Amino acid sequence: MFGDLMGMMGKLKETQQKVEDTKKRLNTVLVDEQSNDGKLKITLTANREIKSIIVEDSLLEDKEQLEDYLILTLNKAIEKATAINEAELAAVAKDGMPDIPGMDMFK
Repeated sequence: MFGDLMGMMGKLKETQQKVEDTKKRLNTVLVDEQSNDGKLKITLTANREIKSIIVEDSLLEDKEQLEDYLILTLNKAIEKATAINEAELAAVAKDGMPDIPGMDMFK
């Protein structure tokens, strides 16, 4: 019994390290998004850290329009980055789940 417990603990620790490694790797995965007309371009990491925002000069003339563009485009970019982030972390977590009797439904 204790051997199984030690094995499970080791597997959990290994999975935790893989999750941390995946989070670090996701800092290098870039997600690009732009407004429908291309006047605003945003790049962020899969960990949802903004790396760049490029604004066409014509948007600088209308503060309200720029704000709308930022909200819409940032939300689309964050949605994409979140999907990538969750998929990658879920895959690592699923692979690292120890075999616990009765927990098969979570695999």
